[in-house]
Amino acid sequence: MHNEMISEGSARVFSNKHIQTSELPRLQELALTPISRRYRIINLSAISAIALVLLSIVTALRFQPLFELPEDLVFAYPYICSVIFGLAFLWATYHFFADTKITYAVREQDVSKQSGLIFRKLSCQPILRVQHVELNRGPLERWAGLASLQVFSAGGEMYTFEIPGLELEKAQKIRQFILDHKDVSAR
Repeated sequence: MHNEMISEGSARVFSNKHIQTSELPRLQELALTPISRRYRIINLSAISAIALVLLSIVTALRFQPLFELPEDLVFAYPYICSVIFGLAFLWATYHFFADTKITYAVREQDVSKQSGLIFRKLSCQPILRVQHVELNRGPLERWAGLASLQVFSAGGEMYTFEIPGLELEKAQKIRQFILDHKDVSAR
């Protein structure tokens, strides 16, 4: 099936030809780049710090000399510590494996991000539909020289996707590339 329309007074041609799926490029041909290894180190360090702070608070409350705790709370202390340690271990294990699965690609017409350990997700944002791009850097990211790039789609108030763990210089280059090319018409 072939639909075609020529605009009056211009040389623009609208085309809506049927595409055979066998002719489409293979998704595996998308050259994905991994994010910085430092992102995983930051996540694991933050999880460890949070767990240590929680364990310290629970331990300080358990052994404080100012007032006597109810017997049930004294009895629950090892279980509370075990739960905190167990959740931190699961959270850290997830990030240990999942953070290595975050990859991205920048092409002429789009930006893509793939992530997920159990459920894999591939997001592609056409550069022409980008409303704006933000670089975010928390204190740990600044310390490690990293940044997160948030890509906002036209018509949405939330970002379409975020590429975390980019080296600052690389994130700035990608942001500038998107801004320089978002108003260029598709070829």
